[in-house]
Amino acid sequence: MKNLPTDLLRTFVTINQLGGFTPAGERLGRSQPAVSLQVKRLEELLGIQLFHRSSGLQLTEEGQLLLSYAQKMLDLNDTVVSRLGTPRVTGSVRLGIPNDFEVSFLATTLGRFSQAYPNVTLDVSSDISSTLLQDYHKGQYDLVMAIEESNLLQPRLVDYILEPLVWVRSNTLTLDPGEPLPLILYPKGCLYRKSILDALTKANLPWRIVYSSASLLGIQSAIKAGLGISVLAKSTVPEGLLASVTYEPCPTLGSVSVGFCYNNNDLSSAARMLLDYLKSGLNTL
Repeated sequence: MKNLPTDLLRTFVTINQLGGFTPAGERLGRSQPAVSLQVKRLEELLGIQLFHRSSGLQLTEEGQLLLSYAQKMLDLNDTVVSRLGTPRVTGSVRLGIPNDFEVSFLATTLGRFSQAYPNVTLDVSSDISSTLLQDYHKGQYDLVMAIEESNLLQPRLVDYILEPLVWVRSNTLTLDPGEPLPLILYPKGCLYRKSILDALTKANLPWRIVYSSASLLGIQSAIKAGLGISVLAKSTVPEGLLASVTYEPCPTLGSVSVGFCYNNNDLSSAARMLLDYLKSGLNTL
């Protein structure tokens, strides 16, 4: 029976996450030729071809099947290593996270963390980022994941990535030329809301708010119902909705920073472990 080395599987998964051999090598600390050699070894072990090399990095049917199994195998491997290879961690962590990352990011990342550290209690709340950051400075959270403008001279967040903002709508929506753009927005204080209204005002485009909600489910439901258009970070768009950086007649909105706010000196061991998981999850978006 053949054994599949986890380092080969991790390289394969990382290539697919980052979209190329070179960025995968940078993440894993290997050269591009070394990454290529690992892919070749994996293909030889299985006797299959993983990529359609004539069309970029498109996975073959066998590659798609391996990807689904490889991620599960790596998750199990990482859980075992975390459970048995690190000191026993206990305690509780108060975490704040933006509404729209609650579904796309939180469930899988915290699920893996809870499996690795079952004795850590998580107290998780979601809200718009401005409220999360205010409450953090009032001492209500140990750690906050938040969104802020990407062009700040003195950013409040650390360990952040840049996420493009995209226009989101249903495939049944039809805009009436000359009519004000129907907007679906989070409440005042939301960075998405500010970005949308500032950009439309600057472009001299008329608009009207048809629906506003602090609930992620409410925003998604209104978009799916075809009530209007909205804006989200690219990685948070749910399946079944259309999303694009450009959408006529709307202006492009640029990017936002998605990262963390915490005091390194105040973090408990449990909070540090959770932060490591959150950073890892954020880097694979």
